[in-house]
Amino acid sequence: MKDLGVTFDPELSFNFHYEDKINKAYSVLGLIKRNFIYLTEDAFVLLYKSLVRCHLEYANLVWNPQRQEQIKDLEKVQMRETKLVMTVKHLSYKERLVRLKLPTLNTDVQEAT
Repeated sequence: MKDLGVTFDPELSFNFHYEDKINKAYSVLGLIKRNFIYLTEDAFVLLYKSLVRCHLEYANLVWNPQRQEQIKDLEKVQMRETKLVMTVKHLSYKERLVRLKLPTLNTDVQEAT
């Protein structure tokens, strides 16, 4: 069942919603990768925040991922996305986030900082 864009299953585990949002983010990632070969850091951040991040964060208060595998899957999307920028591709994931001024998707890390 779907209500306001959030997919519910009988056990209220939100697995369908979670998987749908991950798949949508990857499809938008593919669109960006096909259409924008050389991304500047500013252009990337604009595209990422407006086209991808909104899918990953939509209704996250309702389905807030609790299991580590779900959190890792969400972070994996952002890891792959940040590798598209040639100027920061060689950096580690944390260094790429700092350079692009992007927060991590892991809420535990955000609360600690």
